[in-house]
Amino acid sequence: MSETLLERHAEALRLFGERVRAVRGDQWGAPTPCTEWTVRDLVNHVTAEQLWIPPLITEGRTVEELGDAFSGDVLGDDPVAAWDRASDAARAAFAASGALERTVRLSYGPALGSAYCAELTADCVVHTWDLCRGIGADDRLPDTLVEFSIKEVMPYAGALAAGGMYAEPVEVPAGADAQTRLLAMVGRKG
Repeated sequence: MSETLLERHAEALRLFGERVRAVRGDQWGAPTPCTEWTVRDLVNHVTAEQLWIPPLITEGRTVEELGDAFSGDVLGDDPVAAWDRASDAARAAFAASGALERTVRLSYGPALGSAYCAELTADCVVHTWDLCRGIGADDRLPDTLVEFSIKEVMPYAGALAAGGMYAEPVEVPAGADAQTRLLAMVGRKG
């Protein structure tokens, strides 16, 4: 399972990175399906999520210890380079020996590194779709990532909306494909 999880994580980071590199200079202020976020805000959010991983996984630090270390603008003048550095460090942290078996202290309590990795993988997949929509790119997600994300999100889709992580789930049309079902679980209409 750990090899598959690491493969899905790396695949999600690669896909998001491809979309980050596709953002044109005039698109950073464009709206996204995340109603309060522009393209830049969205990329900043996902980049900041990656920045949390090394100190939490590798160093054993807590959210409380880190405080607001990754709040605000983490992209600087070169969003692509900021993303590349953050995603490379995140991938390396999760791939380190024993990382997925470690207990991580997150804002909602302790979790295994594998659960944290799975959560962030699914989040990256959904936000890749958001970014595609924001920049007008092909928003078709790889089946492997969609199926992985459905399995990750399904058990707590309602709680994600209640906690403000995603919008309320939307009704799924009859005969909807897997990507449409995933997006509906997190309040998006594909």
